[in-house]
Amino acid sequence: MDWTAFLALLVFIVPMCFSPGPNNMLCAAHGAQHGFRATLPLTWGMVVGWSTLGIAVGMATASIESNEAVFDALTYAGAAYIAYLGISIARSQAKSSGDSKETQRLGFRTGAALQLVNGKAWVHFLALMAAWGTLFGEGIGSKIILVTINALAGYPAVLTWAMFGTRLSTMLNSPQNARRLNMSLGLSLVLVAIWVVMPH
Repeated sequence: MDWTAFLALLVFIVPMCFSPGPNNMLCAAHGAQHGFRATLPLTWGMVVGWSTLGIAVGMATASIESNEAVFDALTYAGAAYIAYLGISIARSQAKSSGDSKETQRLGFRTGAALQLVNGKAWVHFLALMAAWGTLFGEGIGSKIILVTINALAGYPAVLTWAMFGTRLSTMLNSPQNARRLNMSLGLSLVLVAIWVVMPH
């Protein structure tokens, strides 16, 4: 194995996984509203959906890259879904200390489904497979190893962001400040959606 290429792979994967994106911002927002434990099912769905998408992209990289119309449609659908989640979070009402009502919790299915329309995930895996697809040999086995390495970096990333959101929630415990937090995290997701559709 080319160890220089492997180091370059890690330099690509780790910042991409930990940088703000749909998964990370949604985990931060959900952690702030519902707490760390309640966010775990969402993160499990994300890692399963993310890895499944990675294997699928690895198997079909050439055809996806050559069909620009399909890729563009996925990008715009993903941006619309991310913006919808962001707006929902921004509009959600903060809980007061005596209020038992709670905004809707997102679970495993949402985390997995988000990956299908996550523009960042598609771009990430296309770049990953194009640059390092044969690092561990030919065939699907090499792609599965890449996806596994990716998951080992990606799951701690979403957990970190969920914990970050939880810490923010405890620091901002008044209804007014919690409302501002929901607004800022929700608008961050909307900005991510805008970034997804911008030319890069």
